[in-house]
Amino acid sequence: MKFIVSSSYLLRQLQVLGGIINSNNTLPILDNFLFQLDQNSLTVSASDLETTISSKLEVESSEKGTICIPARLLLDTLKTFPEQPLTFTVEDNNTIEVSSNHGKYALAYASGEEFPHAIELQDPSSTTLSGDVLATAISKTIFAAGNDDLRPVMSGVFFQFSTEGLTFVATDAHKLVKYSREDISASQTAEFIVPKKPLNLIKSILAGSEEEVTIEYNDSNAKFSFDNTEMVCRLIDGKYPNYEAVIPKENPNVLKIERNQFLNSVRRVSIFSNKTTHQIRLKIAGAELNISAEDIDYSNKAEERLTCDYQGDDMQIGFNSRFLTEMLNNLSSDEVSLEMSMPNRAGILTPTDGLDEGELVTMLVMPVMLNN
Repeated sequence: MKFIVSSSYLLRQLQVLGGIINSNNTLPILDNFLFQLDQNSLTVSASDLETTISSKLEVESSEKGTICIPARLLLDTLKTFPEQPLTFTVEDNNTIEVSSNHGKYALAYASGEEFPHAIELQDPSSTTLSGDVLATAISKTIFAAGNDDLRPVMSGVFFQFSTEGLTFVATDAHKLVKYSREDISASQTAEFIVPKKPLNLIKSILAGSEEEVTIEYNDSNAKFSFDNTEMVCRLIDGKYPNYEAVIPKENPNVLKIERNQFLNSVRRVSIFSNKTTHQIRLKIAGAELNISAEDIDYSNKAEERLTCDYQGDDMQIGFNSRFLTEMLNNLSSDEVSLEMSMPNRAGILTPTDGLDEGELVTMLVMPVMLNN
């Protein structure tokens, strides 16, 4: 088996695939890339058993063959080459030789038969959307997903597809983000929960991409196909909590404020908050917003006054500054709106501008009890 390929083209593809490989695999074969050569088409795959991702590359060859090459060793070697053609040749002594303009490098390889096969989806449903829309939906929600092993359903992003539109939801019970697209719809209704790791990988590959992505799914797995890449991942089993029930419907108190100003103020004041609760207090009266924090143990305190546009009753409400900062950071609008009903009910944060037609973002942040 022998093929010739450009060094930087191969490195670019392998770096994407390498993102799925765990640093401590239980199966040693998973530390390898699977190379499947079929004349001038080379398919490279990587897997962590839960997720398998593969890319098709164009190479110069007239042969066929399947081998596994150690991922770390190959990536470290490729990173050092300037752009040039590399020749890969399988030798008799169970090594594969890589020849560059200046030298030869021999790597021990394993048999391709040992590598786990990607799951074939049985009669899946499918939906197609643009890569950038999917990448945006993931990046707008994934930060709110939980890390609790005891509640695995909350450790992924909930995909809710219907004929009316697509909705993506993530929550960790303290904060919740719902991202909807009314301008794209699916042919039938479907709901499934995708784990964070494959989504982070897709997000980094597809950001800003015009590629069409086809998502195929059944009860246990989902497959994302775009360009020359396919990714199959196992879905999180279980029923997603009824998130609509926690979004307060009546929110008469509405605060509108410039996002950057609000974010910087919360960041500054939160430095003086208690290190375990991260509590900050918002006191709103008329057109004035007072943001304060206090760490009684160390006698540290801070407060700032901002002008805002506020409709509603005077109120005081406490939030965990880390959650508020994370949410404001994840919005790209110039102005945000914070809707509240009572100091013990969740606040709803939404961008007031900067959204595409048919795009909706709703963020929910749970209040914390104020200690007066």
